[in-house]
Amino acid sequence: MSGGDAIPEFPKAKSGDGHEVSLTNLSAFASGPGIKSGKEVAAIIAVAVIIIGGIELALRLFHVPLYIMPPPSSIAYALFDEFPLIAPHLGYTLVELVSGFTIGAIIGLVLAAVITQFPFAEKIVAPYILLLVTTPMLALVPLLILRFGFGYTPRIIAVALAAGPMVMINAATGFRRVDSAKIALARSYGASTLQIFWKIRAPMALPMILVGLMIGAIFGLLTAVGAEMVGGGFGLGNRLTTYSSMIQMPQFFAVVLILSTLGILIYVLFFLIGKKWASWEA
Repeated sequence: MSGGDAIPEFPKAKSGDGHEVSLTNLSAFASGPGIKSGKEVAAIIAVAVIIIGGIELALRLFHVPLYIMPPPSSIAYALFDEFPLIAPHLGYTLVELVSGFTIGAIIGLVLAAVITQFPFAEKIVAPYILLLVTTPMLALVPLLILRFGFGYTPRIIAVALAAGPMVMINAATGFRRVDSAKIALARSYGASTLQIFWKIRAPMALPMILVGLMIGAIFGLLTAVGAEMVGGGFGLGNRLTTYSSMIQMPQFFAVVLILSTLGILIYVLFFLIGKKWASWEA
């Protein structure tokens, strides 16, 4: 196109302008918390110390057995003592999560783009996506194990099936939530459907895409752990089953703490990505 017919570029908000990004507002990545002041950080730490110390004191005062609920100090000791044995299983779980999530996210993004550009495709795909969303993936794990064995394959497939629909639904919502005036203006300049998608729909849908990726990653983590608990001799889910069967509750809760940390890291990762690349009101 000539210079006079060029598609106008719409300005993007800088990461430091306007609203901050927050995953607590899942529809927009907006109105998030700013940088914590020293007093806020101190207050958060103080509350954590009070809660953990209170639990420790209560469990010891009432002589609660370790096999029912171990005190935080025992969990911390088990975490550091058993971590060399847990670390390989953490690696197995991360391989399953990253592999399955990557496959599911790519398929979800592609399907979201297709159904938003071709409404007829949505009528065909929607029933199957609804079926995947409403079906617990763990119910399919035994069937996948029978077909593919006890290795990585059934777990990666389960993670992909759990993450993909979450990514697709949120991405499709983002692709549709675009100012029609921008699209009309771009069409008036002669923009093609593909140009409108890459120049307008995709950038404006980025906040919802990141939300879908975050939710898909968390669902994928839960599915990976559940699949490991159902069958197989490796992974953090296998450690949970092993420690619970041996009534080693400090080690059991140490693994739970690791899984909680992974979930928090997933949240923080997508929070930071959204803060840099999608810090505008969707």
